[in-house]
Amino acid sequence: MAELKEARVPDIGGHGDVPVIELLVKPGDTVAKDQGLVTLESDKATMEVPSPFAGVVKEVKVKLGDAVSEGTVVAVIESDDAAHAEPVPAPPVASAETGAKVEPTAVAPVPDRLAQQSVAQAPAAVESGAPVPALAPVAEPGQPGIPPMRFEADAVLPAKVPYASPAVRLFARELGVDLDQVAGSERGGRISKEDVQKFVKSALAGGGVAPVAAAGGGSGLNLIPWPKVDFAKFGAIETRPLSRIQKISGANLARNWAMIPHVTQHDDADITELEALRVALNEENAKAIAAGKAGKLTMLAFLIKACVAALQKFPTFNASLDGDNLVLKQYFHIGFAADTPNGLVVPVLRDADQKGVAQIAKEMGELAALARDGKLKPEQMQGGCFTISSLGGIGGTAFTPIINAPEVAILGVSKSEMKPVWNGEKFKPRLMLPLSLSYDHRVIDGAAAARFTTYLGQLLADLRRAML
Repeated sequence: MAELKEARVPDIGGHGDVPVIELLVKPGDTVAKDQGLVTLESDKATMEVPSPFAGVVKEVKVKLGDAVSEGTVVAVIESDDAAHAEPVPAPPVASAETGAKVEPTAVAPVPDRLAQQSVAQAPAAVESGAPVPALAPVAEPGQPGIPPMRFEADAVLPAKVPYASPAVRLFARELGVDLDQVAGSERGGRISKEDVQKFVKSALAGGGVAPVAAAGGGSGLNLIPWPKVDFAKFGAIETRPLSRIQKISGANLARNWAMIPHVTQHDDADITELEALRVALNEENAKAIAAGKAGKLTMLAFLIKACVAALQKFPTFNASLDGDNLVLKQYFHIGFAADTPNGLVVPVLRDADQKGVAQIAKEMGELAALARDGKLKPEQMQGGCFTISSLGGIGGTAFTPIINAPEVAILGVSKSEMKPVWNGEKFKPRLMLPLSLSYDHRVIDGAAAARFTTYLGQLLADLRRAML
């Protein structure tokens, strides 16, 4: 049977007249056992008053600025499970308003929270020479897990602990925000939830340092500072500013490499017959190519056509991760890395599934020319589903291309090489093309990646399979 119970301030170390600085619940809220109701601030620590039982808040008995002491009623809660209370024997007390006898409820201990213990206990530990204990929040059964926090002894010294309540600390950790970077707007520089929210909004708008957190939550990268070196001390140097493209692409590549769990699948494709076909077709159309009426067929054009067929067979590779959802695309826009004097850019060839190899080659040539001249429009570099980075004209045997977010895979192509290949009876010289497929392991597993590269190799060995 549901009954009204009073939640009181527990033992707070003998402190009296401690002000209420934050209300964590309001009438009508459903609370779990040990969930914070209000936040108090003594001269040494901030602490939450936990609910001794689960139920529905019927009334909040205090307001911001009220001074409370041990035993002060902070809320009346309707509880239908007396077993949660774990009562501590105590004499009946009179309600402050009605004078009626009200059975006291359990006085639960203050949760073992980082802010309360670290700020309150660190001074004593420092003065006595005792080591400061490693503290970490402990999730109660049935409550969602709390992201782990790395403990460092120096970080719990009073001068280094950001001034915030336990609830605000938990809120910041769930968002991946480093409170050391947040300025507090409350009295004494205390950080509120609103301060954390403003910091995140500012970071997303480009006005601050964005928290680096993995999809699904967790703490930031917490990287050490970049080394500062006076290179001129060791010899002559030349300083050359990065190009605009290098600055933009560098930031994107660093983010993608840090945020996406990359795995690279390597394989070889037999392109002996395909290369012979490419050479023959270019010879047949030599006059049209010279007159600019047709584009020269490159291996990359055939690769794009083969990749479209592979994406159609394995749609997970033609997708993007959006929170807890996977967005499967019904269009096939293929990006290809273009090397320009100012740096690497990725033009996007749209609707590659609706075009033949000759048209793909012609449009690729036009996009590459615009890229070299710095005349690509923003829309010509947007909307890609899958990217191909080809180093075949330069050299190399394999590499790990970085995924172009928000895509989930990228194909790297190295220089083809004639190799002896066993055909079951003897070794025969075959032109082999190295493939390096990097994929987002949150979306694609190794078996799927191996199937993709195997199928792609079969298509390149005999492109007629693409018509099946």
